[in-house]
Amino acid sequence: MKKVLIPVDGSACSLRAVDLVIAKRSHYADPDALDIHLINVQPSFSHDVSRFFNHDQIAAFHHEESDKQMQEACKHLDDAGAKYTRHEEIGTIAEKITELAESLHCDQIVMGTHGRGALTEVLMGSITLKIIHLVKIPILLVK
Repeated sequence: MKKVLIPVDGSACSLRAVDLVIAKRSHYADPDALDIHLINVQPSFSHDVSRFFNHDQIAAFHHEESDKQMQEACKHLDDAGAKYTRHEEIGTIAEKITELAESLHCDQIVMGTHGRGALTEVLMGSITLKIIHLVKIPILLVK
């Protein structure tokens, strides 16, 4: 079984990565032979935020944001009848994606080249480059 990790952030580019993996499923005699994992990483708040909000409020916010950003990707996978696992992480984006790929023993990462908005595109580009340098498995970049 081939394990694929797809980082998603709700951007059109990350959805194209999801759609590409869905299309790749049709190349398998058994479409369920592809073990799909979605990950959304929410950046941690600075320590100052915890002075105004408690741990549960911060956790609920991160979960809600992650859920929003994964919603469309999950819909695409559900509509295709694909089985997948969702992962919500909090922390440094490139490191969390790399850690999950290693812990799951993924065979490949399929990800968009950039994220949402002009500033996010610049940041996601740097995140993509960092992931390329950190992982030892193939990465398929989707523009």
